[in-house]
Amino acid sequence: MTKPNQGETQLEDLEDLFENAPCGYLSAQPDGRIIKANLTFAGWVGYDREHLIGLRFQDLLNIGGKIYYETHFAPLLRMQGFFNEVALDIVRKDCSVMPSLVNAIERRDNTGGLQFIRIIIFDASDRRRYERELLNARRAAELATAELRDLNLSLEARVAQAVDERLRAEEVLRQAQKMEAVGQLTGGIAHDFNNLMSVVLSGLSLLERRLAKGDSDVGKYIAAARDGANRAVTLTQRLLAFSRRQPLSPQKLDANQMVSEMSEILRRTIGETIHLETDLAGGLWKVYVDANQLENAVINLAVNARDAMPEGGSLTIKTANCHLDDRYAAEHEIKSGQYVMVAVTDSGSGMAPDVVAKAFEPFFTTKGVGKGTGLGLSQVFGFVKQSEGHLRIHSELNHGTTVKIYLPRAYGASEPGRIAVDNLVAEGSNSEIILVVEDDEQVRRLVVQMLHELDYGVFEARDGAEALQLLDEYPEIGLLFTDVVMPDMDGRQLADRAKQAHPALKVLFTTGYTRNAIVHNGMLDPRVHLLPKPATFEQLSSKIRAVLDSG
Repeated sequence: MTKPNQGETQLEDLEDLFENAPCGYLSAQPDGRIIKANLTFAGWVGYDREHLIGLRFQDLLNIGGKIYYETHFAPLLRMQGFFNEVALDIVRKDCSVMPSLVNAIERRDNTGGLQFIRIIIFDASDRRRYERELLNARRAAELATAELRDLNLSLEARVAQAVDERLRAEEVLRQAQKMEAVGQLTGGIAHDFNNLMSVVLSGLSLLERRLAKGDSDVGKYIAAARDGANRAVTLTQRLLAFSRRQPLSPQKLDANQMVSEMSEILRRTIGETIHLETDLAGGLWKVYVDANQLENAVINLAVNARDAMPEGGSLTIKTANCHLDDRYAAEHEIKSGQYVMVAVTDSGSGMAPDVVAKAFEPFFTTKGVGKGTGLGLSQVFGFVKQSEGHLRIHSELNHGTTVKIYLPRAYGASEPGRIAVDNLVAEGSNSEIILVVEDDEQVRRLVVQMLHELDYGVFEARDGAEALQLLDEYPEIGLLFTDVVMPDMDGRQLADRAKQAHPALKVLFTTGYTRNAIVHNGMLDPRVHLLPKPATFEQLSSKIRAVLDSG
């Protein structure tokens, strides 16, 4: 037996590689007819190789592929001699379709003549399946995305609807709470004012009857009416303080000095059974605050502390420099920064948490009937908030209470403060002339009479226009005493126009409710003088004298 030589072996290997390659090989004549096909391709399409010989490659394609091949790829092959990676569908013997990727290249001889066309076919069934699965997955993802987008849109609508319903419910609740608060406030005001007006009207009625009978012993009725009216004024001031509408006259203040000067008054207020201590911090910062209102706040807290210690105890007033950080400030809706604390601590009965929660509400009180108006803490609360401060209660039943007032630290020079009028003595002469502007006739007439009693020269006007005319006619008028709230032209507008024409003119405002004409952010405008309504004869005398004597 003859042993095959090396050349024969290599030829056999090449033949095997051609026949069993992982791709189909076809050789075709220039007209496209197949002259050779490997076993791999024949197995894919299910035909014997003898059947394939003589067919054109495009005859194995489906109708669409055949048209596309003849109109596009055959011309492309003739023009450039090859084409690559063309996706075509080959129809098998059983009429099933085999997705394929086809490459073709022309083989030419040394003279450039076309010898044959080599066609290489790859089975793209798996690739086509992967592409289909990928396309399906992409469509599913797009569908899911669309569904998610629709869900988000509907979710946003549902959330918006739920929020709207929640806001409406909260608004209804707030309105109910507001009406409850207004009802409580109105009831408290009506009760106290009716009592006070009963005192005033009863005293005036008795005074009228006794005078009609010629009885001159009427001092006690006058005193009763005056006391009722003064209490009504105090009630109104407390309500304004709670609502943060009272006009404040702030000045730079040393809280340590204020507490020290108040110590004797506080000792007399709380009585001998309560031991008063002060714990005043060294290097205490200054605060910019209305001194009278801060004194009233401390006295209010001291009185409450006294009432919580009927059997005696200890009362401590402490001052300290404090820093309220951003987290605490955000929690309590205040500004962070440096504050001066004034704390009043007692060893009394303390308060339950539900009582602490209502402690600042107007007319809320735990005292017996007739022992308190329920406005003390609400007045303190309103004053502190109007002064841009903070108020905090720490209390425990049977272990006492601490109320801490935090007031913002004052920086730089102090602003113009209030005029000290408490110790001034009323005096004057006819050479000093005052113009009274008031739209309420009875109020104007009584003020004019009181100024005559003080021996001032007085002109009166019903409105701003009439006042400006009098000022032009009588330049010797030294003081404009005007109401703030008037029709057509308010007191501030009148004062501004009057000062333009008469720069040396002094101005004193009076009002029962300041609005925004001379008060901004709860503070009197700088260099503005105000006498709140109603004012006693002594208060009017002192304030008029102080403004006339001011620089």
